[in-house]
Amino acid sequence: MSKNILVLTGSPRKGGNSDKLADAFIAGAQQAGHTTVKYTTGDKNIKGCIDCQACFKKGTACSIPDDFSELAPLLEQADMIVFATPLYWFSFPAQLKASIDKFYSFLIGKRTLKIKECALLVTGGVEDETKFDGIVTSYKIIAEFQNWKDSGVIIVPGLHDKDDILKTDGLQRGEAFGKNIL
Repeated sequence: MSKNILVLTGSPRKGGNSDKLADAFIAGAQQAGHTTVKYTTGDKNIKGCIDCQACFKKGTACSIPDDFSELAPLLEQADMIVFATPLYWFSFPAQLKASIDKFYSFLIGKRTLKIKECALLVTGGVEDETKFDGIVTSYKIIAEFQNWKDSGVIIVPGLHDKDDILKTDGLQRGEAFGKNIL
């Protein structure tokens, strides 16, 4: 069965390692017959949630006028969400975190997302994969809270320069992961 997969990227660096990993996953998912949408949070203007509780009361998901208004409909259409991101200080980059924080609008607005599963693709400069525990734990708690099936996590450590992922098996793992989404 074909899925509508929303890939949220977190890097503000176009063509960087996590961006390439997202594209590899997308290529695999498309080969498997899925529809994919890539949304690059790094070049969007999404402000943090201020807990005003006005979600969906003024015709948009968030009362703060920003780019979340274009992301919200994509979230509503998705069957699966994939976070493809670099590791920033052991967690999500601010641009992606602001987007995730605004998922709150669906709770306050009592609007159920049809997303049923999720995945995390994360790259980072550190070699020690235990340094990714913060972002992986946050991701898994989000999945559990949202009642999303965790379809998997890919970690590609030790990447410093823009094309370092090309020296690893990360892109092959990302594409294979995309191809194997059921």
